[in-house]
Amino acid sequence: MKILLLGSGGREHALAWKILQSTRCDQLYIAPGNAGTSQIATNLDLSPLDFESVKQKVLELGIDMVIVGPEDPLVKGIVDFFKNDDAIKHIAVIGPSQKGAALEGSKDFAKEFLLKHNIPTAAYQTFTKDKINEGKAFLETLQAPYVLKADGLAAGKGVVILNDIAEAKVELENMLVDAKFGDASSKVVIEEFLSGIELSCFVLTDGKSYKILPTAKDYKRIGEGDKGLNTGGMGAISPVPFATDEFMAKVEERVVKPTIKGIIEDKLDFKGFVFIGLIKVGEDPYVIEYNVRMGDPETEVVMPRIESDIVDLFEGVANGTLAEKTLVIDQRSATTVMLVSGGYPEAYEKGLEITGLDLVSDSIVFHAGTVLKDDKVVTNGGRVLAVTSYGNTFEEALKKSYQNIDKLNFDKIYYRKDIGFDL
Repeated sequence: MKILLLGSGGREHALAWKILQSTRCDQLYIAPGNAGTSQIATNLDLSPLDFESVKQKVLELGIDMVIVGPEDPLVKGIVDFFKNDDAIKHIAVIGPSQKGAALEGSKDFAKEFLLKHNIPTAAYQTFTKDKINEGKAFLETLQAPYVLKADGLAAGKGVVILNDIAEAKVELENMLVDAKFGDASSKVVIEEFLSGIELSCFVLTDGKSYKILPTAKDYKRIGEGDKGLNTGGMGAISPVPFATDEFMAKVEERVVKPTIKGIIEDKLDFKGFVFIGLIKVGEDPYVIEYNVRMGDPETEVVMPRIESDIVDLFEGVANGTLAEKTLVIDQRSATTVMLVSGGYPEAYEKGLEITGLDLVSDSIVFHAGTVLKDDKVVTNGGRVLAVTSYGNTFEEALKKSYQNIDKLNFDKIYYRKDIGFDL
């Protein structure tokens, strides 16, 4: 089978690494990929958002299956584009329809879905620019801290949590009136703050049945002790120690089953990953958000823990036979630590040479923001590399990752030394 994977980050390198272990994959192409994926598969100079060019390439190469890594093409309707085109509608695409992708593309849509299907989540209201005064009045009814979320996609940066009501009102104006996040904040969801500890639950579904993949916990803040600005993620661990069998039974009954049931009832045409951002409040799970693809850097710890043939699972998704497939999980822990460019998540340099990649042993290095330049691997993004390791405990796995990070270098390299600190 010839497979095309869309995307260019650490998530895609980890997916590629897993796909290539499958006996079902004869050839793997990645568009556009990065320096890491170019060493194991064929990169294509192609934007995942240029649907017409994707179509031409798929036909030219005789692609059998397309796997969509990032959220943007899904929210913009790539699955519908394939389904509605006679020349390519026979090709399996792993990802939800545009309607299904609204679970990530619109916070308001997601909150309405949660309420409609009685899935536990924080109380909320949604406001537009003409309702800004009602929004400020709603803030008055809440206890600090105040949570404001841009409705649309804002590259993981559209959530603001503030302790001061005056600041929260100013921020609401920034988002709605001054379009701080562009069109993404033309609507803003204000919700009550839930106090607890977060984790991610990943579900693979064919739109009828589902498999729950390994849990993971990622660390979003740039600074140690979870301080500073939000990032795309500075590291992750799997499994999550506090996600006990008892807790996960609650997650399945109260969250996963009603989510899949809701997808069926609302005819969301969903074949792919549901990423459920959870918060454990006391002993109970609440949903913070949905994503409609794998998380990054969580993919870098979840994929290494799946022993089953991932392409076989994807075929089950495409054919509606996922229930017949077996999911086998490696019982070891996996951890990943992100190496980022100095200055990230604000201004940072690109094009810095990375050294030491050939010295790493007993860890897997997944490339995120890298590119090949004159046969050298150089930085090409804020998050540059993810160093993943196995261990009998997450502490043992982290120790290996940090030992290998000492061998890697690029100018102004930065990483958090406290991943897993709160566990």
